[in-house]
Amino acid sequence: MQLIRLLLASALLFALVPAQADQAASVQRLTGLLQQAETLTGRFSQLSLDGTGTQLQETSGEMALKRPGQFRWKTDEPMAQLLVSDGKQVWLYDPDLEQVTIQTLDQRLTHTPALLLSGDVSAISENFQVSHKEAGEVVDFTLEPKAKDTLFDSLRLSFRNGVINDMQMVDGVGQRTNILFHGVKLNQPLKADLFTFEIPEGTDVISE
Repeated sequence: MQLIRLLLASALLFALVPAQADQAASVQRLTGLLQQAETLTGRFSQLSLDGTGTQLQETSGEMALKRPGQFRWKTDEPMAQLLVSDGKQVWLYDPDLEQVTIQTLDQRLTHTPALLLSGDVSAISENFQVSHKEAGEVVDFTLEPKAKDTLFDSLRLSFRNGVINDMQMVDGVGQRTNILFHGVKLNQPLKADLFTFEIPEGTDVISE
């Protein structure tokens, strides 16, 4: 019986070695692509679908990201919202409601997709199981969070010619959010005030 257990343990160990090697190779590939962008700017279009594929919401906007952990994510009218982080705090501003919510930035990459593109890439292997596949100029990564309390159950990141092209998030009830990026530029100089927020007079402030 002891010999059988030893053989089973050995078989399991040998099965884990290729999986760990694949994980390491995928993390290294993804880290390399993310690290090449100290700043990232462009526009995006976002489509949300429920578990049956029915459209819930469609929006567009513009983004600016800067390492480490700074981002500006602005959604166009008629659903205007502004999400800003200076790397420590996050402001979520809704001009229609004249309301801003302020909270400490959750440094876990699983809690803010924008932080995944701009945050500490050394934390990727701690936060996700990662796999990838390449086809010509396109590289697709699938990331599955290791933690339970996350915004999504799986995330796909797609790069074309080394530049982020699109992402798809799927949550626990099957809702999908697809984000397509347009006119992306890497390493453009960005002003520091892009990543701070001046609260307009008369705005309701909610601190969390």
